Amino acid sequence: MKKIIKISVNIACIFCLFVVFGCNKDFLKRPPLDQVTNETFWTSTQSLEAYMDKFYIIFPAYKGRGMGQFQADYASDNMARETPDERLAGLLSPPRAASGPHYDETWYANFDVSYNFDWIRNVNIFLQHYSAVEAPWDNVRQYVGEAYFFRAYLYFDLLKFYGDLPWINEPLTPQSEALYSARLPRNVIVDSILQDCDKAIEYLYTKGNVSASRLTQGVAQLFKSRVCLYEGTWEKYHQGTPFGVQGSDGTEYLQLAEQTARALMDTHAYGIYTSGQPGTDYQNLFNQIDLSGNPEVMLWKQYSLALDKTNYSQMAVIGWYDWIGYGGITKWLVDSYLCMDGEPISVSSEYQGDHTLKDVFANRDPRLGQTIFKPGDPVQIEAGDDTTKVFTEPTFDDFNNSRTGYRIKKGLDPHFIQPQQQKGEMSAILFRYAECLLNYAEAKAELGTISQADLDETVNVLRDRVGMTHLDLQHITHDPNWNFPNLSPIINEVRRERRVELACEGYRLDDLMRWAAAKLFIGKRPKGVYYIASNYPNLTVGKDIFVDDKGYVDIYQKVLPNGFQFKADRDYLRPLPLNELTLNTKLSQNPGW
Repeated sequence: MKKIIKISVNIACIFCLFVVFGCNKDFLKRPPLDQVTNETFWTSTQSLEAYMDKFYIIFPAYKGRGMGQFQADYASDNMARETPDERLAGLLSPPRAASGPHYDETWYANFDVSYNFDWIRNVNIFLQHYSAVEAPWDNVRQYVGEAYFFRAYLYFDLLKFYGDLPWINEPLTPQSEALYSARLPRNVIVDSILQDCDKAIEYLYTKGNVSASRLTQGVAQLFKSRVCLYEGTWEKYHQGTPFGVQGSDGTEYLQLAEQTARALMDTHAYGIYTSGQPGTDYQNLFNQIDLSGNPEVMLWKQYSLALDKTNYSQMAVIGWYDWIGYGGITKWLVDSYLCMDGEPISVSSEYQGDHTLKDVFANRDPRLGQTIFKPGDPVQIEAGDDTTKVFTEPTFDDFNNSRTGYRIKKGLDPHFIQPQQQKGEMSAILFRYAECLLNYAEAKAELGTISQADLDETVNVLRDRVGMTHLDLQHITHDPNWNFPNLSPIINEVRRERRVELACEGYRLDDLMRWAAAKLFIGKRPKGVYYIASNYPNLTVGKDIFVDDKGYVDIYQKVLPNGFQFKADRDYLRPLPLNELTLNTKLSQNPGW
């Protein structure tokens, strides 16, 4: 909490002054930049816009040399990097002090959050001073809505990591009593987050009435449904544990998730992207440069060589620049995809087995082959050259590979590799409408009110894009390998659909945590492809590669001999930094720590 009392001028404010006043001769008569004051900054709607611009970097996008959102599932059972995730492995320890949250263009991605309130303080500064700008409300409301959205977004990140929190809604000084506030129960924090969401929904402009690069009312509605679904299921499945909320089973939030998603659906402002090509439409959603006309994309980030704003995503996806360790997709995720007849692989007559990659992809949900490389897929089509680099089989012995053998294809356009420049313009999707449909379906399934009509508006719309058999509420085949055999068939299938549709986009860890689903991986290790030794004469099993007793690649066999050791009585929340507990004795440590 000590960091929230910083009173130095935010770098963003100084940058904003350059942008807003840099070409104004009168600006030369103003105080030096190191003497910026609230009186000199809050003067126009342009200053409000410039101030809020800085917050857009907090969204997961392409950063540094990484794969952006497509590497976010490394901290889950969907993907495995070269070294195990510390949280899943049970290797976390309380940090000595809070570090800055990784909302920085220089990081691989911003999927880590520290117990740090600097960014929230910056939002509070805006909310305290924006009214000094003399302008019509219609010229100001968009930026005020953005401020409330970003405070909700930042607090939600902290909530997912730490649970109970102090609620800080004003910029503090060293004399502020709130500096030493106790943590409020998580549901109180969620209610405050939702109040901010409601203000964002009220103030933000609708789609088409604001720049495509800015937040809209629809995005705020989608985010609110995400928060409600998260908290509703968290309270339902953590009920009766130290992580739950006393006296609450989450029903109120699940109802609100349903209502909010429904309200967004009823605007008919968005839809599911399709060009009528089920064999490529899902893949092509994620490999476009210009998403301005895409009905599914609610907010996206543009990259441009002309603007010197590029990314390395294409180099990373093909294996050239995966700087967090060359990992891959797990067999756990692969096995979750249904066969084309809508049946799970455990019972479908269409399933061909998994001893070759050709068999793995045969007769499967087309999203599998549009997420993972299959034999014959082009990896690189060089401009002006007839030569096409084609994926044939996994490689394990160099940097250009996937340790599990299942190599991610999602986000790749083989025509868009620029090996000379090693820079790309691939856009990043920040919010997409498919999540709204999945949130609605899951909320109704959890409430026990879902109907076939609901499925036809949500899950089956997503399946139609890829030509997949519909989910029939009255004819759900029992899967002996369901992840959640104690729950209803429809909850299992809606959760499967969410996993498949949102694979490798950074949702999976949140889902596992809110469902209290650590049992899926505790004591287990992620596996990869079936290993055919004769295809790799230069590799020695037990030295260059590790294989389990059933013949599957087992990348953590040596480093995690007992599998993931996530501690279910501790690791659902992260520990608060030790110095925060010393600075503020009203704070208490999270359960198990």
